[in-house]
Amino acid sequence: MSHVSSSVRRIAATVLAAGAVVGAAALPAAAQDGHHQRPRVEISRVQADSPGRDDHSNRSLNNEWVEITNTTRDGINLRGWTLRDDDGNRYRFDNVRIAARATIRIHTGNGRDTRTDLFQDRRDYVWGNRADTATLRDDRGRTVDTESWGRRHH
Repeated sequence: MSHVSSSVRRIAATVLAAGAVVGAAALPAAAQDGHHQRPRVEISRVQADSPGRDDHSNRSLNNEWVEITNTTRDGINLRGWTLRDDDGNRYRFDNVRIAARATIRIHTGNGRDTRTDLFQDRRDYVWGNRADTATLRDDRGRTVDTESWGRRHH
């Protein structure tokens, strides 16, 4: 009888050990599931309502902006990416590189593009003060991130 029970114990131990190995091997696959990761590039902040009066001055237009943050350890070229609002206004990124863990601010008005600030060179406001959605798409047209505020009534 002790011979049978030691065999059963050995088999049970082997099965448990094999289960532990299979379970450990499955963990990385689950951890890499894209549904639980933050976007590599995300819309991190939006100032849709420019402070003060909406007088269409360049200063007022440039106080309306969207910030985009690269959450990775590598720089990313945004060439061909777009930023859109609900009304179809679109800003297309040229040869813009966003550094690792950096943020760039896309202003509505006119200005000189720098490493941290880009300008749409528009003469009218883009983002709805009360409600709108900013949508960031990559160069293949895939939605990377969206940021909505307020309620739209269509």
